[in-house]
Amino acid sequence: MRKILRNALVYFASAFMALTIAASAQAAKIRIALAETPSDELAAFFVALDRAKANGLEYEWTAFSDEELAIQAILSGQMDIGFGTPYSVMQKSKAPIRIIYQLSKLKFFPVTSKKYAKLEDLNGEPIMLHSRGGGTESIANVIEDKLNMKFGKRSYVPGSANRIAALIAGQTDATIVDLSNKNKLVKLHGDNFNVLPMFDVDASDEALFANLNWIKSNSKDVDIFVKALVSVYQDMAKDPTIIRRETDPNGPIGQLPKEVLGNLDKFYSDAVAGGLYDPNGGGMKAAKADMEWYSKAGQLKGDAASLNIDDFWYMEPLKSAAQ
Repeated sequence: MRKILRNALVYFASAFMALTIAASAQAAKIRIALAETPSDELAAFFVALDRAKANGLEYEWTAFSDEELAIQAILSGQMDIGFGTPYSVMQKSKAPIRIIYQLSKLKFFPVTSKKYAKLEDLNGEPIMLHSRGGGTESIANVIEDKLNMKFGKRSYVPGSANRIAALIAGQTDATIVDLSNKNKLVKLHGDNFNVLPMFDVDASDEALFANLNWIKSNSKDVDIFVKALVSVYQDMAKDPTIIRRETDPNGPIGQLPKEVLGNLDKFYSDAVAGGLYDPNGGGMKAAKADMEWYSKAGQLKGDAASLNIDDFWYMEPLKSAAQ
């Protein structure tokens, strides 16, 4: 009887330990907060996730409806790594939020109905942007500063494709969209709309950020993730078709419509040629550009020269990836 009881205790102890290990493994997954649903713009990111998974990274992702919600999810500890450029939040918040990787630059384009021919024509006119505090709003702020003008009412619709749809439907006369959707508009409706002349921008549009304490506590996983991103971006710079060829047909990108998947080569070829991505993840070059841009955009208080980059970026994962 004692032997049976002892065996039973061993069995239940083993089962409990297995459940505990399983729960710990599940809890150890990096929780990623996307600021939009999977699209062609995120294909390179998901290729990097697949490479990181092959090297031992466990992750799960959640698509939030806009950047603000993704930022709040990081601040609350609900998620671990987020998408966006939360400079205002980083400066105001007591949480040590830091950027670790520049995903894309602010290569955006003002597009309008035929009512407008140049940026100055939008003085006092309504404009549709992605989100409050996001990249398109910073562009609008810098346009106002550079041209000494003021937009009218601002409305917010996440996703360049959605704003293009609103433009075509006559729900707005002016918006700011990404390279891909600008090209689609010109190809399909070029005679009906204008792409207004715009100055060059090298600051970050999308970046990866997280709580510094979490980054340091999970440095091994963060290093795997960042190294995977760097490898994809460097391969993509040499051959943009790598994204289509490595996209998992059973993953979230692989489930997109065939017309989207069939356009991946063109999308990434145009993006690489247009300078949308830094093959090395941005680093100090991106951080300095961000300080200048976001201070002019009004999302950072103080002159760019007076800002401490270490208060906004944590460079160690990129340094590790370069070794």
